[in-house]
Amino acid sequence: MLKEFKEFISRGNVIDLAVGVIIGGAFTSIVTSLTTNIINPFIGIFLGKIDLSKLALTIGQATFRYGAFLNAVINFIIIAFVVFILIKIINRVVKKQPETASVDRKEVLLSEIKDLLENQQK
Repeated sequence: MLKEFKEFISRGNVIDLAVGVIIGGAFTSIVTSLTTNIINPFIGIFLGKIDLSKLALTIGQATFRYGAFLNAVINFIIIAFVVFILIKIINRVVKKQPETASVDRKEVLLSEIKDLLENQQK
């Protein structure tokens, strides 16, 4: 079981996934900073409040922090757009790679044997 786990963990896909998760976490913090420090103040200029995360609606004793929700929506839209662009770029790169017709060595040898046999029969 330990051997199987070692084989599984050393596959390229698992390592790629781990790297993707780490980079995704770092990217999320960058997008959060962009939203909090640049986009929200810009939107806040028009709304009259610089910090959107503080926007809240209080009904009775319940407080609905819709500003924090707006921050999360903005973060999601930015991340989704960047992922969309990355996927488009990856798809273009993958499509542009020429497909090489790999000929199996066995096929070549069998073809040569067939040609030799045909020549002997003549």
